[in-house]
Amino acid sequence: MAEEHDRSMMENLYWWGIPTLFRCPNEPPEGADIALVGVPHSTGNGTTERDQHLGPRALRHVSAVQRRVHGEFRINPWEAAKIVDVGDVPFPRANDNEDCIQQITDFYTRIDAAGARPVSVGGDHSITGGIVQALGRGKIAGGEPVSFLHLDAHTDVFTKVDHFLGAEKSAAHWGAYLADQGQVDPTRSMQIGLRGHPRTLDWLQPSYDYGYNVVTMKEFRQRGLADVIAQIKEVLAGRPVYITFDLDCLDPTIAPGVSNLEPGAKGFDIDEAVGLLRAARGMNIVGGDVVCMMPTKDSPNNTTALSAGAVMFEIISLIAENRTGPA
Repeated sequence: MAEEHDRSMMENLYWWGIPTLFRCPNEPPEGADIALVGVPHSTGNGTTERDQHLGPRALRHVSAVQRRVHGEFRINPWEAAKIVDVGDVPFPRANDNEDCIQQITDFYTRIDAAGARPVSVGGDHSITGGIVQALGRGKIAGGEPVSFLHLDAHTDVFTKVDHFLGAEKSAAHWGAYLADQGQVDPTRSMQIGLRGHPRTLDWLQPSYDYGYNVVTMKEFRQRGLADVIAQIKEVLAGRPVYITFDLDCLDPTIAPGVSNLEPGAKGFDIDEAVGLLRAARGMNIVGGDVVCMMPTKDSPNNTTALSAGAVMFEIISLIAENRTGPA
């Protein structure tokens, strides 16, 4: 008993032991309900901001201290579901974005076949394209295209050029090519928090053209959290939902270590972002990701990594709760 108590104390120390995500066992996805995945990829951003491949290791470093029960849902997700850390997607050609996206798709095709719902940490936002190429119309989605709950400062529906600094399936293109391929239904998807980096006045037009339900940050501030939550529930009702969370949707004071900071307008605070995620409570969430962490630009106390862990924990809990039902 004393030995078990001491081990329990040690497992709460993030600097001790083997750093798996949230101290979950490192096992294959077969037989698991949720598969946690690291995707250390940063070639899809196509710029010098490439340290995003260090994101999974940074979150593994701090996630042990965040392994806890969910006070709002009244569940212990680690008991409600079988959750494993399946490791990182391998990238033997890490500087070749198109090869990496295919490696991601192949890796997640195996996870989908196993029936485990993947929750991932990236990596730049191009990883969502590779993941949803596997999950869209896949086994977990019941053969249907997925619907996005997409929180981001940027649209990632880039259509004006066919590549971004050489990356074709880039961090800027996935919202378009997944729709073109039929793996996502834009008309039943939400893009929320868009606020930054416009270079032309029609920067949102591609999202509107594809039929995405767009809520800019300005519109969010005008409408309020409750009204946007109601829209999420209406648009995503009855759909297989994939959650993709770009950390740059958060205010830079909360997530300073991201690839594309947008300091010109206030981003979400963490309570607002969590509130939007919880709008998907009880829905058929097929998976999710947290992307665009730049550990080399994070604060000394790992603020961004801790925020990323909190968001990842929310997505895990949303899926795990469906194993037992709301409290």
